[in-house]
Amino acid sequence: MKLILSISLLAAAMNAQAQRSNTHFSHTLETTAPPEKVWRIWTDVPNWKEWDGGLQSAELLGPFQQGAKGILVPDKGPKSKFVIDVVVPNESYTFKTKLPLGTLYVKRYLTVSEGKTRFTHEVWFTGLTKGLFGKTLGKNYRMMLPEVMKKISVLAEGR
Repeated sequence: MKLILSISLLAAAMNAQAQRSNTHFSHTLETTAPPEKVWRIWTDVPNWKEWDGGLQSAELLGPFQQGAKGILVPDKGPKSKFVIDVVVPNESYTFKTKLPLGTLYVKRYLTVSEGKTRFTHEVWFTGLTKGLFGKTLGKNYRMMLPEVMKKISVLAEGR
């Protein structure tokens, strides 16, 4: 029993630490909008710029599915290619963007409880340059994330 409690506490501490890091962070919001509306907004790639203030444009080259490729053009910095890595329809997806000697991952997922939709946007960097990109990109993304999530909530509740 003590071992299980110790492991649980360690996992919780590691998760809390990840949330305070510019190399791994997330934000969760609750909305009254049904999950289908949030999912529709999240998977409408050309309109990501409506709610992501740091994005000039986004394009998906084909249908929204695992393995699909796209292009992101941020407000600042060079455009980058991304690949949809994992899709669980109407629940979650993860996309990744290659960085020099590393990778940026973005995972978005939904849960429903007591008539409310909880949606989470998680971001993490991997590779040799994760610390560098955490400082240069992660810090700004992390600061923007609560506002990005609020915009998604407002859009979902208004549609």
